[in-house]
Amino acid sequence: MKKLLSLVVALVALFGASAVSAATPTDRSVKVIVMPDHLDWNYKCGEKPVFKVLVLKHHSPMQNVEVQYELSEDNMPAHKSEKMVLKAGEGVIKLGTMKVPGFLRCAVTVKHGGFTYTGLATAGFEVEKIKPTVEYPADFDAFWQKALAESAQIPMEPKITPAPELSTGTYTAYYVQYQTYKKKVYFHGLMTVPTKPGKHPAILRVPGAGVRSLTPMTELDLADFVVLQVGIHSIPVNLPKEAYRNLSRGALANYNRFNIQDRDQYYYKRVYIGCARAIDFLSELDYVDSERIGVCGHSQGGALSFVTTYLNPKVKYYYAHYPALADMTGYLNGRGGGWPHLFRTDMDKNLDKAKALKTIPYYDVVNFARGVKVPGVMACGYNDTTCCPTSMFSVYNVIAAPKELALYNEIGHWLYVEQEEARRVWFREKFLKK
Repeated sequence: MKKLLSLVVALVALFGASAVSAATPTDRSVKVIVMPDHLDWNYKCGEKPVFKVLVLKHHSPMQNVEVQYELSEDNMPAHKSEKMVLKAGEGVIKLGTMKVPGFLRCAVTVKHGGFTYTGLATAGFEVEKIKPTVEYPADFDAFWQKALAESAQIPMEPKITPAPELSTGTYTAYYVQYQTYKKKVYFHGLMTVPTKPGKHPAILRVPGAGVRSLTPMTELDLADFVVLQVGIHSIPVNLPKEAYRNLSRGALANYNRFNIQDRDQYYYKRVYIGCARAIDFLSELDYVDSERIGVCGHSQGGALSFVTTYLNPKVKYYYAHYPALADMTGYLNGRGGGWPHLFRTDMDKNLDKAKALKTIPYYDVVNFARGVKVPGVMACGYNDTTCCPTSMFSVYNVIAAPKELALYNEIGHWLYVEQEEARRVWFREKFLKK
């Protein structure tokens, strides 16, 4: 009993503190905690993890609680689903093993008081050996160099409009517009510029998936950095919320699949070029030090961080949180693939698979990561079911440049506040250290 109470106290301290500091998820009265028996959550192929399960209500073990657990390989259908009763709120689950590098996940669900509570943990098997499934086209670099050369013929015609309603005594805000790779095709953004004089380092913040407005990115040091956030959909970033809601449900629903059967017309071609040109836009501003430009983003933005770094050599550092658009052919090879989960559901039954597979390699983040030449950080977690770790390690393992892995095993598709703080400090050390 003393051993269990000690474990409860330790877990409450760990998970309770995390929940308070986290942006998401919010804390709940019932907690389902799943713990691998290796502290680093890593195993050798052939090893058999044993996961401990603890169900707490008001920080105390629940008595005679029924749980259902599912075992699955990363983002694949469950291969085992069973129920068990935890007499004192505690039990163990044997996962089996994996014979090849990858991830094995255990999800435990409790129904109580009309609500459903779920906890999960994921064992990694020799993750440093995970290799991508996506092919690398022989003309990959030539394809993108041609696209960049074509876009260079289009003047950016930048337009910078003051946004006094978003400005403070520390920074001045502006709405931004510039042409991307075709005439009359624009990127819109929000930029903040420190009020103190001089040339400043700059950070491009590329967006996660969706359609939304932008506000100043206070998680970074807006007093010391020029920060440009861009939208990727050729629409202003200060429209009413209803406008974005209507677009996301209508004209821009499933934009990640638009024209995917044509590599020259795929939706992300304009997006990738637009992000690369954002760096050119920043480098030409009088108040930006063009030798100190970085890029960062989450999910789709994590993907665009790698893409932008590859396409524009003016990027000196990148910081990519849980990159999407990675190893998108995974599901065709019997394992998890990256967001937007192509070929996993009936959504893609009408796609011409052969044509789509000719396009995907030119847009998969794995192939951009291969060519990154500057230092950077990739941050991720094992429990991410949106951008599954199999797809993300397919990216990380091919990076040849100096790299850092910011791994928080237990996180899903979200961040702790301290992760954002770690990014802020990292950029300060790289760009402001004397």
